[in-house]
Parts: sequence; structure tokens; C-alpha cells
Amino acid sequence: MSDTSRAADAFTRLVEIMATLRGPDGCPWDREQTIDSLKPFVLEETYEVIEAIDAHDHGALCEELGDFVFEAVFLAQLESEAGHFTIADSLTSIADKLVRRHPHVFARAAGEAALDSAGQVRTRWEEIKAQERGGSATSKTLLGGIAPALPALLRAYQIGTRAASVGFEWSTTRDVVAKIQEEVDELREVIDAAGTIDQVRAEEEMGDLLFSIAQLSRRLAIDHLEIRTDRPYLPTLLAFFRERQKRFGR
Repeated sequence: MSDTSRAADAFTRLVEIMATLRGPDGCPWDREQTIDSLKPFVLEETYEVIEAIDAHDHGALCEELGDFVFEAVFLAQLESEAGHFTIADSLTSIADKLVRRHPHVFARAAGEAALDSAGQVRTRWEEIKAQERGGSATSKTLLGGIAPALPALLRAYQIGTRAASVGFEWSTTRDVVAKIQEEVDELREVIDAAGTIDQVRAEEEMGDLLFSIAQLSRRLAIDHLEIRTDRPYLPTLLAFFRERQKRFGR
């Protein structure tokens, strides 16, 4: 049996198992879930896949990809029950999209020219995507396609990248550092104000600060997703726990 046939059989089995779990004689927990209740599990599995990739742990990656695919099948099962779409619709959608956006591979017989670089492929991809949306690659909105649900720092990073691509950018990296200091001062002003802290303004100032930090990371070509933010704090925390265990036995 080919790998493709094995994959098809295994995927069909997973879809059938999911349908059974949601069925009348299935699992009470699975039957209680909604697309909203599954969000934290989707996010958790995403990060576990990333962790396995970072560790180059191929065994763990094999297992985590299975968990990741399961979440997609689970969500599609819920949507199917609600009459919206099935997992087959999702698979057809992505397969059709890949064929449409790779004419240099799938439409050569129709005269589509081959592309020689990844840069050409990205440009062609954006052109086709714009055509599908009824516009042109140059007329699309600057921030179009940046998902609002992205983690805050990742969204800030992508917004900054898009803005820089049209010249909306600090002149020097030192200017970004100065902006960060300005935002720190403004946040300190909120915290030092008499009375109860203004939570609305504090959130606004913290947002400005984090956005500026994301831009500094971008300017320094540092992948903010790879930064160990616990580096200075973790040794102190571990020492605290060890001392606590010595004193109290727990």
C-alpha cells in the first residue's frame, strides 16, 4: 500500500472515530464541546507542535501533528453537525487553493511560465490572491490579511513589517529605543498617579510599549517568538522554590 493510500485510510478512520465520539453512545466530554470551548486546545496543540519542531524531536513531532490534525477534525465535525461544512469541504478548499495559486506548477500545459525564485512565487501568489478578492495586488489594504486573533506581539511585528514596506518607519534603531523609553515614562506616569490606577489608560500605554518593543525586535532582526523571556527570572524562581522546599518540605 502506498503512503498516500495509508494516509487516506488513517484519515478516514480518524474522521469515523470523531463521529463516534460525538454520537449518542459516544463520550460525554466530547459531546459537550463547542467550537469556542476548543480554542484553548487548538492553541495548546499549536504550541506543542512548535516545541517539537524547536527540539527537532521527530518522534514527538509525529505525535503532536496527529493531535493537531485531530483538533481540525473535531472542529469540522462540530461544523458538520451544525450544517455549515464538512472536513471534506475544508480539504477540497485548501487543495483547490494550492492548485490555483501554483499555476507555475499545475498550469504549465496551459502556457503558464515557470518561476525561478521564491520571491517570484510570493509575488505571483499575492497577485492571484488579489484577483480572487476582486482587486489588484497593489490596491489591497496595507493591513489586509493580518488576523486580529494573532498573539499581540506577533500582530504588532507584522503590522510594523507592513508599514515599513511602504516607508512608514523610524529613521534609526536608536529612535525606536527612544520611543520605548517614552512609552515607559508614560506608563510610569499612569502608575504613579494618585488614587486608583486608571486601568483603561494603563492598558493603552502597555499596548503602545509592547508595540514599540516588537518594532525594536524587528529592526534588530531578532525573532521575538524565539526570545527566552524567562531567562533572567527563571534561575531566581527555581532558587526560591528550592529554598522553600528545604524550609517547608514542599
